[in-house]
Amino acid sequence: MNEQFPFSERFRIAAEEWVDAENAAQLLEDTKSIAMAQRQTALGDMPVNRAEQTIKASPSWAQYVESIVEARTKANLAKVKMEYEKLRFMEHQSQSANARAEMKLV
Repeated sequence: MNEQFPFSERFRIAAEEWVDAENAAQLLEDTKSIAMAQRQTALGDMPVNRAEQTIKASPSWAQYVESIVEARTKANLAKVKMEYEKLRFMEHQSQSANARAEMKLV
């Protein structure tokens, strides 16, 4: 992230990236059952357990599940980056406080 921005701006940018990534991951996770139902309906008149087994055995379902995992991974990484910016700010505050304390001792 660009070092010329203040810590608050860097945190805001990281937080917005996390929110976007979290939204994408949550949307995929929350619509998984809808996607399953739509695929089962597309198979026609078939027992639900057989339709589910057929769908879960398909390469397209494996790709779908992988996309959900990738989205969650991206969201988790974005959250780590956000927390990193927060920790950097806290370190900066601590260093500033230590420097002020040292100046008082001199």
